[in-house]
Amino acid sequence: MLHTLLVGLGRSGRELHLPVLRRLRQDAGAGCDNAATGSGSGSVFAAAPPLGFDLAPLPAGQATPGLVTVDTLAEARARLDPRTTVVHLCTPPGHRAEVLRDLAELGFTQFLVEKPLGVDGEAVAETRAVRDAYGLRLAVVAPWLHSTLTARLSETVCSGRLGALRRITVRQHKPRLRRSLSTPSHPTAFDVELPHSVGVALRLAGGGTVTDAAWSDAAYGDRVVPRMGTAELTVAHDAGATTRIVSDLVSPVRERSMVLDFDAGRAVGHYPVSGEDNFAHLRVTPIGLPEEYEVFQDDALDACVLDTYRGFAERADFTADFELQAQVVRVLESAKRHAAAAEPGAAPIAAGPAAAHERPAPAGEQVTSTKNGSIHVG
Repeated sequence: MLHTLLVGLGRSGRELHLPVLRRLRQDAGAGCDNAATGSGSGSVFAAAPPLGFDLAPLPAGQATPGLVTVDTLAEARARLDPRTTVVHLCTPPGHRAEVLRDLAELGFTQFLVEKPLGVDGEAVAETRAVRDAYGLRLAVVAPWLHSTLTARLSETVCSGRLGALRRITVRQHKPRLRRSLSTPSHPTAFDVELPHSVGVALRLAGGGTVTDAAWSDAAYGDRVVPRMGTAELTVAHDAGATTRIVSDLVSPVRERSMVLDFDAGRAVGHYPVSGEDNFAHLRVTPIGLPEEYEVFQDDALDACVLDTYRGFAERADFTADFELQAQVVRVLESAKRHAAAAEPGAAPIAAGPAAAHERPAPAGEQVTSTKNGSIHVG
């Protein structure tokens, strides 16, 4: 059975990871099956409550139910056996390698890292170097790749019943202006929602080339947060399909939709937009045949966390998953270069709150799939 250490108690740690852990632990305690994942949590979770640590601890008196906080990582190490602990690394993506190294020095070896894996290829390379130097087992939060909706879209593509896939259109809109103005946790809008959809697009349509990208600022009155308004990119896939992803972080409405256009029909999927409603919708319309419409539960983050814990318990190899997520970062990095090249007088792209080292956009970057399903950008 595995214990939990949450490192980083911001929104992702306290409002996303912790509630999922609470639900999964309750399922395990009740001996119930999880309707979303199709299988019970079993005994993979230890009975002790998760430990939590943050460099900026919560004010005195603001305890988080179901979480025991510690003042230092050394204290966490004294309370936990690293061999039976999963560390949820929920710190901002710009400084993950340093925190990962600190934890590895204390003996922790199993990590579930919040997306994105890094903000650029250099950050990913640093994380990979730490992983290899300390022999770490590292998984990345990728709910959409564990989603029931994604699985059904993949089945539709692979079955060929609607003919060849021609176009993927993704819309990822969420009202996020307040957070962008108050918490500079991401360098660009490409780092917020798109890590979810890029991996799915590459899984469904294979490798390709980033051909176009753009971003805009988030603004309110005289306050401006550069490159945190909208993000959009286009990928021309080698097999002939085209993907267009648009994300609006100043939108007044929420939407997480994916439209797949085929030679002989269309599939329209809507992912759950928040924890308030965990239902996904899928509408498949074959040309000349009756439309098919399904609504089903899709707790993708729950499935991601549970699958990861089971993988750690079973000593699974996470290398292929890591490399896929590393290449998702590379695709987004290519998109940032295109966007920067189209922005007159643009400042260098920040890799984190205090770093800037972007280079000019290349003529084009190719993304290719290998036989084992990993993606390469070159």
